[in-house]
Amino acid sequence: MNLGIVIADFTQPEGPTGLARHVAQLARSAEKFGFTRIAVMDHLFQIGIVGAAEQEMLEAYTTLGYLAAATERAELLALVTSAGYREPGLLAKMVTTLDVLSEGRGALGIGVGAGFNLAEARGLGLPFPPVAERFERLEETLQICLQMWSDDEKPFEGRYYRLERTLNSPGTVRRPHPPILIGGSGEQKTLRLVAEYGNACNLFHGPDLPHKLDVLRRHCDHAGRDYGEIEKTVLLPLDPGTHGEHVPALISELRRLDRIGIDHAIGPVRGADQHAALRLLGERVVPEATQF
Repeated sequence: MNLGIVIADFTQPEGPTGLARHVAQLARSAEKFGFTRIAVMDHLFQIGIVGAAEQEMLEAYTTLGYLAAATERAELLALVTSAGYREPGLLAKMVTTLDVLSEGRGALGIGVGAGFNLAEARGLGLPFPPVAERFERLEETLQICLQMWSDDEKPFEGRYYRLERTLNSPGTVRRPHPPILIGGSGEQKTLRLVAEYGNACNLFHGPDLPHKLDVLRRHCDHAGRDYGEIEKTVLLPLDPGTHGEHVPALISELRRLDRIGIDHAIGPVRGADQHAALRLLGERVVPEATQF
């Protein structure tokens, strides 16, 4: 099993002055210790499970561009992009730019947002339509990105988006296009979109994971898609404990996830000292997980 990290907590004693160094060091350490993905959240206010809204939060794609220069091997993505925050043509161009400047390590992580980012959307004047419309816009966004990552420059005419020419130059380094990871566990819409458009899913950690995988398999059968082609990832907080006391339980859970068919666990590194926690994970958890 592969492991990845989500850099989610940007609050540091030095304030903004030390943030660039902190983020770059986390990313470089993650690569050094064998983590294969580095992600950031697509939020503009900090979310409640991490801290108060007023705490520091960096914009996702600017940060990923910075990490492209700070790293060499890890895949880079937002976990996950809020589909409504950026026009689809611009989003496809941004992910292409990330892929080119990282020399083929960019990916598109995308979802609709479950509603907890309503405050930031209203606060900054960003669109946040009802959930049914967000899913429809997400599907059109996926269609536009795939068209822009092909040789097809013809106009796109959708219900919500109209593009006169889907030109995308330069093309992506990764072929046929950067991987598309769709986040969320919704059985009727999200997992259907994974089966029709995605290269990977990102599911919430919980007791219903086997059931969610079965639902995805059924959607794949209906879409004529090989279920085995889709990478199964799960959002799992990575907390080794201050002195490694949580490591055995974490390894046991990763082993269980591997048995039910999860390929990649990715999550925030928990602990008062993120750098120390990352070192514990890299020394004691990653070597075990990669042997599953």
